[in-house]
Amino acid sequence: MAQLQWARLKGSANCGLRRGAWYRVVQLTSRDAVVDVTRKRVNLPRSALQFVSVPPRSWTVVPRPPDATGLATGWGATYAVCPSCRNRAPLQGSPQRLACPRCKGLFR
Repeated sequence: MAQLQWARLKGSANCGLRRGAWYRVVQLTSRDAVVDVTRKRVNLPRSALQFVSVPPRSWTVVPRPPDATGLATGWGATYAVCPSCRNRAPLQGSPQRLACPRCKGLFR
């Protein structure tokens, strides 16, 4: 059985995925990757993705993109993405741990 892989967008590509969130890789070709996004398969160029064999268990800090929609303007220049449920959360200061408002997980 092939080892599971996870992928997330790298850079500021706008491909319909949440920046900073990890998605399970369903299939790889030499040029593309298919990732599972809420039980739907999304085909993306491999060059737009970062791959790991185990998804990190810590928040990802993401710079607010200039074309962001659905983010409160008071969140500032960065926000965090939960490693468990992909929920976005505002960052205030530099917390060592942060609880996710959606899944209640506590991560560094």
